[in-house]
Amino acid sequence: MLSLWYDRPADGPDEHDSWERQALPIGNGRLGAMVFGRLGSERVALNESTLWTGGPGSKDAGPGGYRYGDWPAPRPGALAEVRRRIAGEGRVDPDEAARLLGNVAGMDGHIPGFGAYQPFGDLLLEFGSPSFAGGVRDYRRELDLTTAVATVGYTAGDVRHSREYFASHPARVIVLRLTADRPGQISLTVRLSPGPLTAPPEYGVARGRLTLRGALEDNGLRYEGQVQVTAEGGSTTDQAGAVAVRGADAVTLVFSAGTDYACSHPHYRGPHPHEAVTAHVDRACARAYADLRAEHVADHRSLFGRVRLDVGGDAAACPPPTDQALAAYGGGGSGDRALETLLFAYGRYLLIACSREDSPLPAGLQGLWNDSPAPPWNRDRHTNVSVQMNYWPAEVTALGECAVPLLRFVDALRTPGRITAATMFGSSGWVVHSSTNPFGFTGVHDRPTAFWFPEAAAWLAQHLYEHYLFGGDLGYLRDHAYPVLREAADLWLDNLTEDGGLVVTPSHSPEHGPFSAGAAVSQQVVWDLLANTAEAADDLGVDPGYRILKALGELDEGLRVGSFGQLQEWRQDWDDPEDTHRHVSHLFALHPGRRVHPCTEYGDAARVTLEHRGDGGTGWSRAWKVSLWARLLDGDRAHRLLGEQIRLGTHPNLWSTRPPHQIDGNLGTTAGIAEMLLQSHLGVIDVLPAPPSAWPCGSFDGLRARGGHTVGASWRDGALVEVRVLPGRDGEVRLRNPAFLNGCRTHVPCSVEGDTAAFQASAGQAYRVAVGG
Repeated sequence: MLSLWYDRPADGPDEHDSWERQALPIGNGRLGAMVFGRLGSERVALNESTLWTGGPGSKDAGPGGYRYGDWPAPRPGALAEVRRRIAGEGRVDPDEAARLLGNVAGMDGHIPGFGAYQPFGDLLLEFGSPSFAGGVRDYRRELDLTTAVATVGYTAGDVRHSREYFASHPARVIVLRLTADRPGQISLTVRLSPGPLTAPPEYGVARGRLTLRGALEDNGLRYEGQVQVTAEGGSTTDQAGAVAVRGADAVTLVFSAGTDYACSHPHYRGPHPHEAVTAHVDRACARAYADLRAEHVADHRSLFGRVRLDVGGDAAACPPPTDQALAAYGGGGSGDRALETLLFAYGRYLLIACSREDSPLPAGLQGLWNDSPAPPWNRDRHTNVSVQMNYWPAEVTALGECAVPLLRFVDALRTPGRITAATMFGSSGWVVHSSTNPFGFTGVHDRPTAFWFPEAAAWLAQHLYEHYLFGGDLGYLRDHAYPVLREAADLWLDNLTEDGGLVVTPSHSPEHGPFSAGAAVSQQVVWDLLANTAEAADDLGVDPGYRILKALGELDEGLRVGSFGQLQEWRQDWDDPEDTHRHVSHLFALHPGRRVHPCTEYGDAARVTLEHRGDGGTGWSRAWKVSLWARLLDGDRAHRLLGEQIRLGTHPNLWSTRPPHQIDGNLGTTAGIAEMLLQSHLGVIDVLPAPPSAWPCGSFDGLRARGGHTVGASWRDGALVEVRVLPGRDGEVRLRNPAFLNGCRTHVPCSVEGDTAAFQASAGQAYRVAVGG
């Protein structure tokens, strides 16, 4: 069963604890909600993805106003001074680098005008019914991942009450349906409560519709939300700020919201949301509930249903409540396997819920959901690993459409990023540093250990190239991906420095260590960018330019083996074997890069680094390590990290915690599990490259490989039995697994060389490749 379920409502020691640890998320890519399942007084916490303070018009930006990413700029000559000091002294302390490069001293952790993601408010349902402790039995709160419908059911007295909640992407609304198994049993009062940082809003109640509109006090961003209350039977009465229903047979609530945000430099504003919100609610209310639900489920399943995974466990068994299954994890048996499968599916569910093709913004640190006016790290887009990790599962788990908001957002960063490149570096190209917001912030941030990371643009550009590699659309590569890659490369062509090879300076390994020249992550990310740009140019049949090819040939690749056999984090051998820092940025070339391979000198060095860093860390750090160990073909170690993530980094509602909650841990974990099952970054499809011994038998279908191929496989007693391939293009398909040493069988000629089987395939035609001669 791919469901999360609980035998009690979300009621923690405080509201935030209930929201973060227990409530269940639904979303349609723009609107999000958290379902608590309470009885006497239900709370549905609402989010609208573009409701942000900061940016143009922000009072917090001060008299100078918000300058689209180039604030604060280093004083003239600061960059050259830091480079001179690094050349002479080898390193610069982060606080000193921040003083010179960011002019951030005395800011007290605050960037004026940066802003923060805001909660829209709450949909409050007052029932006056019995509490959970009194007179209620057979309670069940559930989130079905296969339908994206949350439900609450309970019996009070002799009446069975049911609720369904879903966020429809086709209808652009959130829907709540309340029913009972006897007529006339539903009475409630509905209110729409605003978030905490708005100026006094305007309320409206008319014919069962609650309207909440206003503007954020900080930046004047206009917002509107509407909820229509429709009762079947009984009576409906408009009240002051509420709608009361008495004695109904069933009640349907339809909610939609929007803002006047537009992802368009320099003003980031569009039309008032009133007309669009009204139209969404009107159209949804004109349809039967059953039709809305069926349309929503079909839309969700068209994405979610593409992938199937079985790693053991009894699919027919009735699992215990999810929080109990989580507490019991580690005992072995089918319960552990079922929870691992559920966590894999949950990551795909969350990505679908918070990032659809037409979403205005990509998933942030908490995805689509937030309950605080001052959320951790502003709930921004951290570009030194987090937003990238959010999208690691997109292509490989057949959710390429869900990556589109990120790809579009990266393209939109180019315009403000050019300003920052010119202001900070005096060069062409575009840049973004360690974090950004919806308003084109591409400058440095406010933390000495996490403000400088101009390589982020190159890392983000990797996602556009990966989208091409998985999809194979030359038109997309020509019109969208290649311009982003080429312009990102321009920055580095202007800024690489000769020092026994071309190096990045100043360079800082994210959130760790001193500023220096040629830190491993800087060199590896820039190599990846230049290599991708050159390959893209070759595929397009255009000339990438002599400068790119020359720079790629002269670039220091950032790969060195240090004194205790580790892959060095810095150009100098400064690594401490006792260091267990959460960031392992210097392993970028292993994953998500493609320069370091297992069973090589640098692969062995990466293994030593991981051994010394240990299995601890934050939720996202463990998730990254699952993929890193999978790339090293060590399934048991990857599975051990997966187990640590479940035991130590997962809330009862299966949200990953740093702490606090960060969704990159969930999405990175799903990507890591996929990496254990299928890899395709070396020009061949590795099937079951890192299967753990805990999964002796199993199967998967629907995973995607570069080249546009859809792949499935079955294994038994730890050995591959069969591979299923649906090619995305004509040509040779190469599959690798040790089982092919015994030969292969298929309905077309299949050759085997060592552990690699190859056959000629036609796009769209299904192939089954069995192991054995």
